[in-house]
Amino acid sequence: MAYEIPVTQARAELADLINRVVYGGERVVVTRHGKPLVALVSAADLERLEAQQERREPVVRSVAEVGDVPSSSATGERGRFGIAAEHRPGGHAGPGGHHGPGA
Repeated sequence: MAYEIPVTQARAELADLINRVVYGGERVVVTRHGKPLVALVSAADLERLEAQQERREPVVRSVAEVGDVPSSSATGERGRFGIAAEHRPGGHAGPGGHHGPGA
């Protein structure tokens, strides 16, 4: 949990706030009119946050770049992973909404 402090008070106590962040491991949120304005975090915390962001970005980019998958790929994957069921357009589920034996 972060310690919140108004910007006017933070100006007067900046040296103390820096010590609390660096040596006390605290996170300080500076507010203006009760709304978060900036946060003081240790350099180590900042490095961790940036490393997390860097790890996430390539995943988002690669998923966005995938695009459409050819339908022949789905057939190959079905055999590769042993998927036993497939969607058959216009099929009737019957009682209980299930296809196959025991439905």
